[in-house]
Amino acid sequence: MTTRKIIATLFVGVLLSFDVAAQCGKVAEEAADAYAKGYYHSSVELYKKAYTCARKPSEKGEFIFMVAESYRALGDMEQAEIWYDKANRIQYPDPVTYFWIGESLKQQGKYAEAIAAYNRYREKKPGGDIKVEAAIAMCEMAQKWKDSPTRYSVDPEVLLNTQQFDFTPAFADKNNQTVVFGSTRQASTGVELDPILGENFSDLYTSTRDRLGKWSEPVKLPSSINGFGNEGAPVFNSKRTIMYFTRCPWDKKKEYGCDIWMSRKVGANYSEPEMLALKPDAGKSDTLVVWHPTISANDEVLIFSTNARMSGHKGGFDLYMVKLDKDGKPVGKPVNLGPEVNTPKGEVYPFLRSDGSLYFTSNGYGGMGGLDMFRAEPTGENAWGQVENLKSPLNSPWDDYGIVFDGEEDRGFFTTNRPGGKGGDDIWRFYMPDLEFAFQGVVLEKGNNQPLAGAKVTVVGTDGSNISALTDDMGGFSFTDCGSGRCIKENTSYSILVEKEDHFAVRDQITTVGVSESTTFVREYLLQGARAGDVVKLPTILYETDKFALLDVSKDSLEVAYQTLIDNPTLVVELRSHTDARPTRSYRGGNLELSQLRAQSCVNYLVTRGIDPARMVPVGRGPDEPVVTMDKINKMATKEEKDAAHQMNRRTDFKILRWDYVPKENASPNN
Repeated sequence: MTTRKIIATLFVGVLLSFDVAAQCGKVAEEAADAYAKGYYHSSVELYKKAYTCARKPSEKGEFIFMVAESYRALGDMEQAEIWYDKANRIQYPDPVTYFWIGESLKQQGKYAEAIAAYNRYREKKPGGDIKVEAAIAMCEMAQKWKDSPTRYSVDPEVLLNTQQFDFTPAFADKNNQTVVFGSTRQASTGVELDPILGENFSDLYTSTRDRLGKWSEPVKLPSSINGFGNEGAPVFNSKRTIMYFTRCPWDKKKEYGCDIWMSRKVGANYSEPEMLALKPDAGKSDTLVVWHPTISANDEVLIFSTNARMSGHKGGFDLYMVKLDKDGKPVGKPVNLGPEVNTPKGEVYPFLRSDGSLYFTSNGYGGMGGLDMFRAEPTGENAWGQVENLKSPLNSPWDDYGIVFDGEEDRGFFTTNRPGGKGGDDIWRFYMPDLEFAFQGVVLEKGNNQPLAGAKVTVVGTDGSNISALTDDMGGFSFTDCGSGRCIKENTSYSILVEKEDHFAVRDQITTVGVSESTTFVREYLLQGARAGDVVKLPTILYETDKFALLDVSKDSLEVAYQTLIDNPTLVVELRSHTDARPTRSYRGGNLELSQLRAQSCVNYLVTRGIDPARMVPVGRGPDEPVVTMDKINKMATKEEKDAAHQMNRRTDFKILRWDYVPKENASPNN
């Protein structure tokens, strides 16, 4: 090859090199422009292309990082994690990649791995970072919520979902059997793709469910509603005659924001929509976003989300409120909901429930991963606060947003991109299942633990319910289903009475008040045999020496006798008092008279408590029925032993006479 040819070849090579560099620079500019406009689907592909043509390691690292950033903005955390890791491998200089790996892992529900990544970031960036501490604490809290979820049940609404994006349904009729929702399914208007998601632009669709709960094939709303941009986030007034929705126009040559529009519903048709003037500086703020309307139950207040820096703006997207006139149009200036609700980040997709509480989605409070849903309590007229996370399973590590309730019922829909759907964002249903309570157990003979068949178990509730059952051959009983519902219901207390002929009854109580989990109450009841002639021992009843007046401590001892008579209202007893054998000088009749007076004292006290004296026969037995005989006492070595034996002989008990007392109507014991 001649020198001239060599020079020519080198010259061509230089030109090609400059051409490649120029093309790569142009692609990088296009990628940066797409990212700046929020066209993340486009920026992913453009940054990948720029990476393949870049020659300098620093450029490659920057483009890889921006691919990861674009995936994160799209909510594709698996790919974001992969590309942040690639950036680390090429030695991207900023350790923030480790923080975003932690965020990506968190939004995949990998909380332990996320904490490890956060700690790695902390090692790479000494000096501390408050956001790392908060992120680790939130991972630990999210894991607890995941391990101990609320009672809500959630499932995908299969017939409304596609492999594309299906989101934010609203009830479109008074019976809440028809919904309107956004979707990017294949039937959507136009042939262009949304550069943000790489999907069709979203349209509004409607579907109605039949008596069996099956949804009809969704039908697109008319072209007057659906344009060539994005439509979504609908809401209807209480009469279902006005639909408010979000519209975000699209034009390749001009950048637009979003606005809230309203359309009147006439039968199955919709009027030409009208844009609500909610943005400041009308005509000069086309790129601002005003979206996600919700309306109060009385149709007097509209709440929406916006990034417009109106009065009180906190940052990102804030929730604002504006009053509506009788025609459903805004009057006056929008008012920021304040720091009790809004954060420096983003609050979107508000929903006003019929009870006045405000639900919304935010990434400013910390949560389980991506977007989380929150509830704010009404704290005054058109004021809300005391924000709380809805926790698992309504929230998840993925994006959860756009909750809507079915009237006053504790059920409805929300949107999520969690696994288990058909793809993209999907509509899921949720409901609060009824707490299921049951009461079961066994009744046994006290002393030998043999089953008692035919014992009657009666359950009386504070709600007025009164049910009973007989025990089976094994002494078992169960209260589960009673006709049209459960026997044991929520927020109710129950009195239990277990009784059988010739046995003392047993009373008990159970309550479901404050119980937040389905529960089966299980009890074992021991019934003591109580046939005529049986003697029942009572706790020791003390008297002063040679006296019969009850001491205060003795009154406490008589509680057993009192409760037995209360629990067994047909019982008649002989209340017997016993003395020791040592002589007394205070009474002519000796110990026999003393014991009779003591027995009468016991009866008198129980009468003051409301027990009919006809049910008690006081009998003084004196020293005639000793527990320890004098012969044994005389043989005891110490005074202490003898005193203890005499105390055992000084006692009160009762003997069962019969079970034929007829309780008097309206009689009640005195407590």
